[in-house]
Amino acid sequence: MSATWSAVLVRGPEELLAERAVSATLRELRHTAPDLEVIRVAAASYQPGELATHTSPSLFGGDKAVIVERLDEATDELVDDLTAYLQVPADDVTLVVTHSGAQRGKRAVDALIKHQARVVECPAIKTDRDKTDFVVNEFRRDGRKATPEAVRALVEALGRDTRELASAVAQLVADTEGVVDDRVVELYHGGKVEATGFRVADAAVAGQTGEALRLLRHAIASGVDPVPIVAVLASSLRQLVKVGSAGRGSSQQLAKQLGLAPWQVDKARRQLSHWTADGLGRAIQAVAAADVEVKGGGRDPVFAVERAILSITAARHDG
Repeated sequence: MSATWSAVLVRGPEELLAERAVSATLRELRHTAPDLEVIRVAAASYQPGELATHTSPSLFGGDKAVIVERLDEATDELVDDLTAYLQVPADDVTLVVTHSGAQRGKRAVDALIKHQARVVECPAIKTDRDKTDFVVNEFRRDGRKATPEAVRALVEALGRDTRELASAVAQLVADTEGVVDDRVVELYHGGKVEATGFRVADAAVAGQTGEALRLLRHAIASGVDPVPIVAVLASSLRQLVKVGSAGRGSSQQLAKQLGLAPWQVDKARRQLSHWTADGLGRAIQAVAAADVEVKGGGRDPVFAVERAILSITAARHDG
């Protein structure tokens, strides 16, 4: 095989990125080996000797890519066989291994690195800053731009699931033209539970009692469960505490330090000008109490959220 590496390690917990890395590797290999044979091996169900069988020369020759999926679920037999194979790798085989970064299978990972395998990192997309960067890069991959407000709206609506974020960007790219703005995102995704929860939270934190209650009742009437709404209320208040206690610095500096997007820092700073530490403490306690009630500790979950909203807006006004 003409590639300069005989093994590729795709390492990290973000499955979407790992799948893309494997696909990109196969595309690269097919540039020089259009008839590449691809064999997939599931680590969890591996049978002893299976790797040797797949990496042996075939009757008709040709290049192979053997993909070992989820090495972090490997049996001891697979770890042994993979480590032994790397001592004398086949010339016409590229070994592609995915591993979540967990401890299991580490001996084989170490052997791959010692073998100077090409390493592709797929880190977890966890923080809002990570998600914001991911969405921006998704649009960039497709040659499109989105306004910061549109990126924010997507992260708020779909931020729990990286695949959903990627699919949403692909849909917007396919269905629209020009720069994607928040009005377009609202049209496609404004009804998502997370987006609804953020609108309720924004109104409550801003002290807009009537608007927050109106949005809450609309959400409940649309079938939204109270639990995720309380979760967003709690998240919004925690964000204020994080930014408020972080000290001075530019939005970019604090965003990097706190794992937030810069717009979230700017937004929190604007909101904090209307809050005191005591008021935030009372609001957080009210939401904590609502969280217990909506998860089975109270008789009326909707009333529990309404009471939390009233407590938040009162705490903001009273300080």
